[in-house]
Amino acid sequence: MTDSWSVAGRTFTSRLIVGTGKYKDFEQNAAAVEASGAEIVTVAVRRVNVSDPTAPMLTDFIDPKKITYLPNTAGCFNADDAIRTLRLAREAGGWDLVKLEVLGEAKTLYPNMRETLEATEVLAKEGFLPMVYCVDDPIAAKQLEDAGAVAIMPLGAPIGSGLGIQNRVTIRLIVEGASVPVLVDAGVGTASDAAVAMELGCDGVLMNTAIAEAKDPVRMARAMKLAVEAGRDAYLAGRMGLRRYADPSSPLAGLI
Repeated sequence: MTDSWSVAGRTFTSRLIVGTGKYKDFEQNAAAVEASGAEIVTVAVRRVNVSDPTAPMLTDFIDPKKITYLPNTAGCFNADDAIRTLRLAREAGGWDLVKLEVLGEAKTLYPNMRETLEATEVLAKEGFLPMVYCVDDPIAAKQLEDAGAVAIMPLGAPIGSGLGIQNRVTIRLIVEGASVPVLVDAGVGTASDAAVAMELGCDGVLMNTAIAEAKDPVRMARAMKLAVEAGRDAYLAGRMGLRRYADPSSPLAGLI
């Protein structure tokens, strides 16, 4: 059976979302997307050309009729800038499913949750469907959901760090408390990190740098695809319980 997931009434089979930054060119980006099997790509509205036909356009390489574009607000440091950016995105491409991120400062790229919450409320009232990047805090996650977020996207580690999921406890608590999809966003460095996110019960994983900065981005994209699938299967299978001591696979009683 197909193991699909849905966000804001839209259903997808791939649980891997990939970005469109840091690749050497659009051709490499498109090849990585194909290898990943992703059905959604994030697009930094302020950085990636999706509307100027006089310059190379991402849409010439990644078909928006086949791949869902998820405009994001990368580079925005307050609610007003993020809201304005997404309004422009809707004018340019008609997008309403969007990724909101409002950063606190340039060193850590951690989200400013006050500004993020404010932007979420405004965007939801304007008919946007915001998938929201946030801290790995179950209380903040619930506040965003109440404000109109259609998906919660807690960081696993700082953006672009490749450190992997640093706090499995809070990610699991967010998953347990949410009634909308939860996707780890930021911090994934390699395939095992993606598998951990899925084993925690997340609905998906979003990554960019882990693929784009790999020595072989296309091969890494394929590895991430397999890792997400394996992590999801492991979660559905239900892992064995943890024990403090050894437990033999074969009984010790009745030996010859």
